[in-house]
Amino acid sequence: MTKLFGTDGIRAEAGSFPLDEATVFLIGRSLARWMTERLGRAPRFVTGRDTRESGAWIEREFLRGAKSREAVCESAGVITTPGVAFVTAEFDFDLGIVISASHNPFYDNGIKAFLPSGRKIDDELERLVESDIENDAADASGTFEIDVSNEGEFRRAYLDHLTGGHGASLEGCRIAIDCANGAASNLAPLLFRGLGATVTSFNDRPDGRNINENCGSLHLDQLQAKVAEFGADLGVAFDGDADRALFVDEKGNIVDGDATLWIMAKAMQDRGELASGKVIATVMSNVGLEIALKSKGIELVRTAVGDKYVLDELLKSGAEIGGEQSGHIILPKNSLVGDGMMTALRVFRVVAESGRPFSKAVEGFQRYPQILVNVKVGKKKPFDEVDAIRKAAAETENVLAGQGRLLLRYSGTENLARVMIEGQDQEQIEGLANALAETIKTALQ
Repeated sequence: MTKLFGTDGIRAEAGSFPLDEATVFLIGRSLARWMTERLGRAPRFVTGRDTRESGAWIEREFLRGAKSREAVCESAGVITTPGVAFVTAEFDFDLGIVISASHNPFYDNGIKAFLPSGRKIDDELERLVESDIENDAADASGTFEIDVSNEGEFRRAYLDHLTGGHGASLEGCRIAIDCANGAASNLAPLLFRGLGATVTSFNDRPDGRNINENCGSLHLDQLQAKVAEFGADLGVAFDGDADRALFVDEKGNIVDGDATLWIMAKAMQDRGELASGKVIATVMSNVGLEIALKSKGIELVRTAVGDKYVLDELLKSGAEIGGEQSGHIILPKNSLVGDGMMTALRVFRVVAESGRPFSKAVEGFQRYPQILVNVKVGKKKPFDEVDAIRKAAAETENVLAGQGRLLLRYSGTENLARVMIEGQDQEQIEGLANALAETIKTALQ
């Protein structure tokens, strides 16, 4: 059986398997079938999508398939991924379906399903859907009317949820917003203007094909220029489905997910909201974040790369905040889904309450230099099972002595070992990385 679900649902080029019309119909029908079996009644589905040109027909075919199994279906229209997750719980739906490929180009799309808890569907349900796709045939395409009667109510409720208890007044604050021509294009300017900010928004005219195109959280140069041009106090950039946010301060400096975690964790600690004393991040977060948090008595707990693993650790440890360098921040007491607009409100609140420039909020966090060296290997043997590598790695860590970090891992797709070192001195870490790379090359040739 072909595995179609990844860590973030199904994602592919729109129009190609498994995101062709027939397969999308089968996905909708299969989810309705198995949710009916689990619930003992017809399930209630709500869909939401970003601004890709393929989103409308994918939504139509998914809902047509779900309705063929008697699912009760409504659409929230164009809305962010965390917006769908909120609507699912708030309006008592059994599944929330997001049609988006996040930060990917317009020609890609995806389908992911959230339970009312905010968690994605479980592995067992994914395997059942994959089996149905492999063994069933879709009905011929037909006409279908999507119920959008509550679309406006869903969006208003989501915006009210964001502002309730999370946003201070932003009167007098000048904000630049890059909407990535995505799902935040209408919502974000409305949200921040509603809190009193003076807003200049751009990349907010989606045409179906310009989502993420040289804009948004993967291309911050436009935001840096707009902050300078507008004389903004700060700028924020979202990705296509607005589950992540990255920032630019008033001087044009980029504030990534690591710096955002630092800003938010400090503020939460000051307000008594960090009872666990922990922040969850991935192995890719800069060692500077770990050292900065340690100076405040906060422990950084690292996971494998991926928001799924960050969320798992948040729930396991009871920590109040976690995230990735990409700007995908999770606040589990508010939502189990990363929410770029909620993150922005939290950051803006810190700046507004401090009365100081945004750049001051980042003080105390120093990003350490980093080097990555790729080494071709003939075999992928666990590093700790090779004496020469284990000894060389231990010596490297002794040199770094708590003021740097070594990460050894293999590529998942190539015969490469990756040596990543972070430390205070660029020349030193380059020498350490190259020496360790030579040891690995010799041992695993």
